[in-house]
Amino acid sequence: MRVKRFRGVPTAAEVRSLAPSPPGVEGEVREIIDAVRAGGDAAVLALTERFDHAEVAPDALAVPEAEVEAAVGALEASVREALLLAIANVRAVARAQRTEAVEVELAQGQRIEVAEVPLRRVGAYVPGGRAPYPSTVVMCAVTARAAGVEQIAVCAPPGPGGRAHPVILGACGLCGVTEVYRMGGAQAIAALALGTETVAPVDLIVGPGNRYVQEAKRQLFGTVAIDGLAGPSELVVLATEGADPELVAADLLAQAEHGPGSLLALLSDDRRLLAEVERAVERGRRAGEGHGASTEGAALALVQLDGARAGLALAEAIAPEHLELVGADAEALAARVRSAGCLFVGRDGAAAFGDYVAGSNHVLPTGGAARFQSGLSAATFRRRMARVSLPPGTAARLATAGAALAKAEGFPLHAESMSRRA
Repeated sequence: MRVKRFRGVPTAAEVRSLAPSPPGVEGEVREIIDAVRAGGDAAVLALTERFDHAEVAPDALAVPEAEVEAAVGALEASVREALLLAIANVRAVARAQRTEAVEVELAQGQRIEVAEVPLRRVGAYVPGGRAPYPSTVVMCAVTARAAGVEQIAVCAPPGPGGRAHPVILGACGLCGVTEVYRMGGAQAIAALALGTETVAPVDLIVGPGNRYVQEAKRQLFGTVAIDGLAGPSELVVLATEGADPELVAADLLAQAEHGPGSLLALLSDDRRLLAEVERAVERGRRAGEGHGASTEGAALALVQLDGARAGLALAEAIAPEHLELVGADAEALAARVRSAGCLFVGRDGAAAFGDYVAGSNHVLPTGGAARFQSGLSAATFRRRMARVSLPPGTAARLATAGAALAKAEGFPLHAESMSRRA
């Protein structure tokens, strides 16, 4: 892990420069998408063998429902109970996010009902490179189902022998997902967006993934909706007097575990706290390596500022995926936060809880997108649609004004359509 202590107050760009963006893969991804568009299943299988080093039989791209059901029974008891807790909490939060239709009656007599309608079919990408992510199945599938989505297709890269990871399959079974595909990478995104002989196209693709996955989502946006473009994990901790340096260090190390490109920052007005956290991070890093954990490729910025408000200003400019406020002065600013993917407040408000079982969602905006983008929620899987009703007499009261505007814009046939109702 690279650690840098800034002298003076850096800009958000300077903090972000500690974890530079990797080289672009636009051309490579375009070739993959074109291959899937032309070759369908055969291209997906060939690309899976090439990139995932896994051979999948032509009739085995889709995981049989019986295999999903068997994986549920094979889950370790502790993992099963943890998944059920995560499912219950994520479902409760997602259901609370649904809104009822709103009807407005206007002065001329027309009624406008603004209703939320769920998408019919969505795809969820579950990463499987460094490790399987059954928690991502929960975040995507449970939220989609709570939003009212009828069809959910999950895909994840296959492992040795072309097998789907049993814990991912078990999570799918507990979430009520039976449509699962052994495919990953840009080819999986292309298959979900374009459709193949086996995979029916979806309306929306959600979920994290590597730069190839994100570039494929970017290129196919418009053909299919996407939840956003997710980059490496990010955590900013604004810590003031009273924060526990060991716990702060543990939270920073947890997010560093996500791998290369992970961006971490500790902002504080307490010089001693910064030093104590830095030492605790080094101890924790060495201890973690002894247990097989790795923080290689992550970057940590240590910044001393003049007061908690100055720290919040820098945190807001960074607009991180996760933001923790720890210590009385920092916690008092919680209501002022506007630019963070998810906010965690207090001594025990570790971002890791949000990654798994708190009930919030871990599919969050990165790269500063928290300035304008929300995390995955029921709203992601629903669209608003207006239903317009014009009772007798209403059209006549609107036609004169409507026709005048249409003529001013050079659309006489629009004007005629309305005027005929006058």
